[in-house]
Amino acid sequence: MSLAETMFRLWAFLGLLGFAHGATMSMALRSHWDGGFAGTLVLAPSHTVHGWKAHLACDAPINTLEVWTADIVSTSADKHEYVFQNKPYDADIHAGDSLNVEFVGRTPGSNTVPNCRVFIEGQGSSGNTGHQTNPPTQAPSGGGSQTQAPSSGSTSSETVTPGASCGSAKSTKYNYGNALGLSILFFDAQRSGKMPASNPIPWRHDSAMNDHGDGGVDLTGGWYDAGDHVKFNLPMAFSAHVLAYGLNRWKDGYSSSNQLNNMYEMLRTPLDYFMKCWRPQSQEYYAQVGNGGADHAFWGRPEDMRMARPAYKCTASNGGCSDVEGITAAALAAGSMAFKASDAAYSQRLLSSAKSLYEFANAHKGIYNKGPISDATSYYGSTGYKDELCVAAMELYKATKDAKYLADAKANFEGNGAAWALSWDDNHVMCELLLYEETKDNRYKGLVESFVRSYMPGGSVHQTPCGLAWRDQWGSLRYAANAAFVALAAAEDGIGGDQFKSWALSQINYILGDNNHHMSYEIGYGNNYPRQPHHRGSSCPYPPAGCSWNEFNSGGPNPQVLKGALVGGPGQNDEYADSRKDYTKNEVTCDYNAGFQSALAALSSMAKRGCLPDSPPAKC
Repeated sequence: MSLAETMFRLWAFLGLLGFAHGATMSMALRSHWDGGFAGTLVLAPSHTVHGWKAHLACDAPINTLEVWTADIVSTSADKHEYVFQNKPYDADIHAGDSLNVEFVGRTPGSNTVPNCRVFIEGQGSSGNTGHQTNPPTQAPSGGGSQTQAPSSGSTSSETVTPGASCGSAKSTKYNYGNALGLSILFFDAQRSGKMPASNPIPWRHDSAMNDHGDGGVDLTGGWYDAGDHVKFNLPMAFSAHVLAYGLNRWKDGYSSSNQLNNMYEMLRTPLDYFMKCWRPQSQEYYAQVGNGGADHAFWGRPEDMRMARPAYKCTASNGGCSDVEGITAAALAAGSMAFKASDAAYSQRLLSSAKSLYEFANAHKGIYNKGPISDATSYYGSTGYKDELCVAAMELYKATKDAKYLADAKANFEGNGAAWALSWDDNHVMCELLLYEETKDNRYKGLVESFVRSYMPGGSVHQTPCGLAWRDQWGSLRYAANAAFVALAAAEDGIGGDQFKSWALSQINYILGDNNHHMSYEIGYGNNYPRQPHHRGSSCPYPPAGCSWNEFNSGGPNPQVLKGALVGGPGQNDEYADSRKDYTKNEVTCDYNAGFQSALAALSSMAKRGCLPDSPPAKC
C-alpha cells in the first residue's frame, strides 16, 4: 500500500469514527504503524449508566486489543468484534459526561487499518455511516509515521501516543546521550558493598562489607547518599523510582545512546539492596544504615571507614514508616516492569517484594523519622506519606492491573493545589501524573499542568537572569531538572505540548552550558565543569596516599573526576563558585541526578523520534 493510500485510509477512519456530528460515542485514532494502531474510545452515553458494556465492531480483524481502563469480556471468532465492560471504579457515566478508554490494536496486515464502529449496549452507535471519498488536500507532516485528528489548536489538550514517532530524527544543541551515559557513571561511583567485575570507576573498590542488621542480616550494597557514606533509603528509593519510570517510559532513549545495558546494571544496585532491607518473613524493613553524625565527622574514602554503622529498622511495633516503605515499593514495582522482558524471574521477585512491602506500609501507617528512625530527621525528615503510598499503588496497578491498587491511589490523592516541588519528600505531582496517565481524569491533568506552569516564566517560582527556574538554594538544579522531567512526561501525555518541551529544553540546556558561566554543571560534560564537588571519595588521591580533612581543605581540584555528578547549582542570581567547602552549591546526591537523568532519557528519545522542538535561545 502506498503512503498516500495509507494516509487516505487513516483520515477516512478518523472521519468515520471521530467526527460524526451528534454521535454519543466516538473513536479517535492517535497513531498507526506497521502492524498496529492506537486510539481512544470516547464513551458519552445519552443517559446515565450504572455499569456498561461497549462493542467495537470492525470490517477487518484485529488480532489483539489491549485496553487499560476496561475489561475485554468476549471476542468474536473472526476477531472483528470485541466486547468490553467497565472496571468497578468506572461503572457510572453520567449524562453529559464522557469516559476515555485508551487502546492499542494489533492487525495481521502491515498496513491494515480497519473501519470500525463503537457503541454502548442500549445507547446506539456511531461510525460506519458512509465513506469519505476525498482525502485531505495535505497529508499530515512527519512522513506518515504519526497521524492525529485535526485539533482545535490547543496544545494542552492534544492526545499523543507515548513512544510514537513524529518524523525524522532531530539533531540537538547538546549531546543528551553523552550526558546520560555520564550520569550513569555517577551512580556507579556511589555503589556501596561489593563492586562488580565490570566496575567502570577505577578509584572505587569494595566498601562497607560488614553492613548488617540484627542477627547478622546482610545489608551490604545500595548507594551512598551523597558526598557522605550513609545509606538513606528515602532519597535512594525516590531516585530509583524516578530512574525506573524514565527507563520504562523512554527505553529507546537509553538504546539510542548505547546505554541500555549500563542502565540495567546500574539499576540493579538499589533494587537488590531494597530486597535485602525488606524481610517479609519477620515483618521488618531496614531504612537506614550509618549514623549521620558519626559519618559526617569522617572525611575519607568509603573503603577506609572504620566507624560503627548502625542499622535502623521499621517493625510492626515500633512505629509506621509508610513514606519510605511506600516509595521503596514504588521503586520495586517500577523495577519489575523494567526487567520483565529481559529477566522474568528477577522481575517476579521484585514484584512480590513490592506487593508485600506495600501491604506492610498500609497496615502500619506513620512517618518514619517521627517513629523508629529519628536519626534521619536532620537529613531527610519526612512531612507525610500519602503521596508515596499513592505512587506505590499506581506503580503496582500498572504492573498488575489489579483495581484495588488504583482505588488505593485515588484514596491517597490529596489534591491540595500545585505541588511545591518533585523531590524525595514531595511526590504529589508524581502521584497526579501517574493517576492521569491511567485515568485521563482532568482533576489530575490540571494539577500536573499547574505544577509545570508554576516553574515557567510567569509562574510562582523565581527565574534567574539567565533563565533557571530557581526553587531553593539547596539543590537548585535538582528542582529545575525534576520539573523538566515532569514537563516532558506531561507533554507526551498530551499536556502542554511543545511549550512544555521547549521549557524543559531550556532548563536542561542551562545545566549543560546555557548559563552565564558557559559551563556544564554536570561533571565531565564538555571541558568546563566543576572540579571541586563536595564528595569525600573523589577528593582522595589514589592509595597508599592518605585522605583526611586536609584534602577537604585543599584548594586544588579533586584528584578523581566524579563523572556525571550534578552539583547543587547556582544561587538565585546565577552566582556560583567551584569550592568543595561550599556544600550548598557543590554537594552531589543521588536524588540530584535522578530527574535530570530521566529528563535526558526523554530528550534522547524525543530527538530520535523527531518529536523535539528547536532549542530555545540561551538567555546568557
